[in-house]
Amino acid sequence: MSALRRRHAHAEAATARGSADWPAAGAAVDVADVTKSFGQITALRGVTLRVAASEFVTITGPSGSGKSTLLNMIGSLDRPDSGTILVDGMPVPEPRHAVEFRRRLVGFVFQDNLLLPYLSATANIEAALLSAGVGRRERRERSAELLAEVGVADRAQHLPSELSGGQRQAVALARALANHPRLLLADEPTGALDSVSGARALDLLAAIRDRHGMTVVVVSHDAAVAERADRVMRLVDGAIQS
Repeated sequence: MSALRRRHAHAEAATARGSADWPAAGAAVDVADVTKSFGQITALRGVTLRVAASEFVTITGPSGSGKSTLLNMIGSLDRPDSGTILVDGMPVPEPRHAVEFRRRLVGFVFQDNLLLPYLSATANIEAALLSAGVGRRERRERSAELLAEVGVADRAQHLPSELSGGQRQAVALARALANHPRLLLADEPTGALDSVSGARALDLLAAIRDRHGMTVVVVSHDAAVAERADRVMRLVDGAIQS
C-alpha cells in the first residue's frame, strides 16, 4: 500500500472509530520558511514542510542539524525567529500562551522519558491530567486504560527506577496519550533503548497511530524508526534536503 493510501486508510479508520474520548483524526502540520538562531549559531534556515493529518513522518539528520529545535517549535516549546507554523490550520502560539494548545492537541515523548522519579507509573499519568481539570476517578480509570494499552498494566504502582528502559518509555507514551492528542511528537524515542526494547517501542508507537489515527512526527537517528514511517525527511545544516 502506498504512503498516500495508508494515510487515507488511517484517517478513515479514525473517523469510523470517532468517540467522545478520542478525536476523529490527526492534526495537519504546516511549516513555512521558518528560521531560528541561538546567538551566532543558525539552527534552522528557511525550513518549509507539510505533514498531512494522520501521517507518520520521521525527520532524520546528523546531530546539530536542527531536528529537536524544529520539533520543539511545532509543539510550542520554543518559537521561530521568522516564518510560520500552523497545526490544524491555526498558528502555534508563543510558549507562554500555549498551555491550552498543548493540552488540547499535542502529546510529547522524549528520549529520557522525563518521568517524575518519586511517582508511580499511574501517578505520572494522572499528573498529566491534573491541569486539564479531570476528576480523580476519571484520572485513575484513564491511567489504567492507557497502561493496559501500552502493555505495562502490571507495573502500574512501580516507580520509574523499578522499570526497565522499555517499560519507562511505554509509560512515557501512555502519559503523552493522556489528553487524547491529535498530534504526537517524539524526540529520539529509541535513543536510550537497546535494540530489542527499541523495536518494541516502535511497534507500540505504530500500533497507537493505527488505532487512534493521530499525526505522528518523530525525530531520530535510528534507521529502524525511518522504516516505520509513511515518509522520511532529512534535515542537514538547518535545511530540508531534497
